[in-house]
Amino acid sequence: MTAKKLSTTLTHVALVTLSCVFIFPFLWLLDTAVKPISETMKQPPVWIPSKFEFGNFWEAVNYGSDKVGYIPFLVYAENTVMLAILVVTGTVVSNAIVAYSFARLRWWSRDIIFAVTLATMMVPFPVMMVPTFTIFKHLGWIGTYRPLWVPAWFGSAFSIFLLRQFFKTIPFELSEAAKIDGAGEWKIFRSIILPLSKPALSVVALFSFMGTWNDFLGPLIYLLRQETFTLSLGLEFYHSKAGGTQWNLLMAATSIVILPVLVVFFFCQKQFIKGISITGIK
Repeated sequence: MTAKKLSTTLTHVALVTLSCVFIFPFLWLLDTAVKPISETMKQPPVWIPSKFEFGNFWEAVNYGSDKVGYIPFLVYAENTVMLAILVVTGTVVSNAIVAYSFARLRWWSRDIIFAVTLATMMVPFPVMMVPTFTIFKHLGWIGTYRPLWVPAWFGSAFSIFLLRQFFKTIPFELSEAAKIDGAGEWKIFRSIILPLSKPALSVVALFSFMGTWNDFLGPLIYLLRQETFTLSLGLEFYHSKAGGTQWNLLMAATSIVILPVLVVFFFCQKQFIKGISITGIK
């Protein structure tokens, strides 16, 4: 075996080993979701259930239907989908416009403001949490979805940086040719830049969707009424307040929650990988 083949083999072995390590929690999640409650915490752990309880998924969706104040699981899903649509739309629109300005237009102190924008990525969220909450409280937005989706319409440093780097790879000759034909900046942005930037826009949209779908801290801080809760908060109701969490139902509900993320990534992975691989090449 040549040195090159040996190196390739060792690389594949390492990748397969790491894949098994990363996929183990997901397999344990699915395994627990179809177990009877008596086998979820059994020692030593039981990998293959004595009986596959696929009804756990239906029971998880209807969990608590016999209790006062029951909110259907589908209500949480509807709230999350609505919030994800608003955030993804705002993220893509606002960040694309700002990134176009940083990448394709020339104006005074552009690079300085871009550097300040990137510097905001260094500020951790806990530092801004209290001041941001205070601002939204004075606006009367606490208990509504506005604190969760309105900021998305004002851009984020990471998405602006990602799109800016991609926009800079598009030849400026295309914009110059469009200007000769009488096109303005807005038309160039809509007719040339955006159609050529679908991979990068897909990456930004996917990151935004995953962040919104899995967000727990934001809804926990700003949402007050149970009927407005998202799926991430809804999963908290599977923890018994008196002890004894039904882990099989919690894992079944979690499996349902992560399914849309897997589906979106499966259908968008080509655009996602393409956008990541060619962003910043220039």
